[in-house]
Amino acid sequence: MNEHFQSVIRRSTGAKEFFEVGVIQSLWSGYGKIVRYGLKGSSMKSVVVKHVRLPEQNQHPLGLDTDRSHQRKIRSYHIEMAWYFQWSNRCDEACYVPKCLALESQGDEFLMVLEDLDAAGYPKRRSYVSKSEIRACLVWLANFHAVFMGEDPKGLWKQGTYWHLETRPDELRALSDRALKNAAVSIDQKLQETPYQTFIHGDAKLANFCFSQDGKRVAAVDFQYVGGGCGMKDVAYFIGSCLDDAECERQESLLLDFYFHSLKSALASKGITIDADALEYDWRALYPVAWTDFHRFLKGWSPGFWRGHRYSERLAREVIAELGD
Repeated sequence: MNEHFQSVIRRSTGAKEFFEVGVIQSLWSGYGKIVRYGLKGSSMKSVVVKHVRLPEQNQHPLGLDTDRSHQRKIRSYHIEMAWYFQWSNRCDEACYVPKCLALESQGDEFLMVLEDLDAAGYPKRRSYVSKSEIRACLVWLANFHAVFMGEDPKGLWKQGTYWHLETRPDELRALSDRALKNAAVSIDQKLQETPYQTFIHGDAKLANFCFSQDGKRVAAVDFQYVGGGCGMKDVAYFIGSCLDDAECERQESLLLDFYFHSLKSALASKGITIDADALEYDWRALYPVAWTDFHRFLKGWSPGFWRGHRYSERLAREVIAELGD
């Protein structure tokens, strides 16, 4: 880390010195790392620093890096910084995000100094989740979507998520499922045309949620793909990240019922005037569309790596048939 970035960390934390506690994770394709630093001479004991540096060579695990991919990643870090600068302070305890202490960039190198969520009361990570922990994440999503309902995603992705059609032409060309390929534009348009637009996290997988000790509260991280869109994109992606094929099918109705109950409560508690029943009617019908949109991306992204998912295939065939009516 260069001296300027080191001075930013000291200045933003009030620390006289800082030291590496451990690497939390390396960023995708070798674009840097997220590190926890201990602090000396500060009122805080630690911070988390996201430090982005361009890799010297292609480090994508599947060898899929292209210039388009590179430019998308670079833009995603600009957008994450815009998120923390312009929007993150709108999130309350019900959709907690780390407080941002400093943002800095030099060329294509980025530094984000963030609150340590472990110290803030969210020290647990989960590879597998209980029913109550799934619900805690759905409550977070519901409150996040409520907070930003109807907002213009200024400075963020016009369409949130890393897989939407506009940003993934290479994957669409590689898609061998002709029926799904032919329906891709209509699927994308259907999601864009909902009158109930909000901000979506854009990468709301289980790995991006941090849990309280008892698992009843969560915070979220990784806002590289936050932007406008239908909340069902987040919900479908999250459910798919933590349940297998059979459980996705078995729990679909129960989880959607719980999400919409939470969303209505969040809208009411935040004083947001909207026809919540009409929103639910519209979004519930878009859940299989959002799921199919991500399925379309996966099948084009790495067809040799991605194995068929019966639940996804069934939803995709139903969505395609409905679009053809």
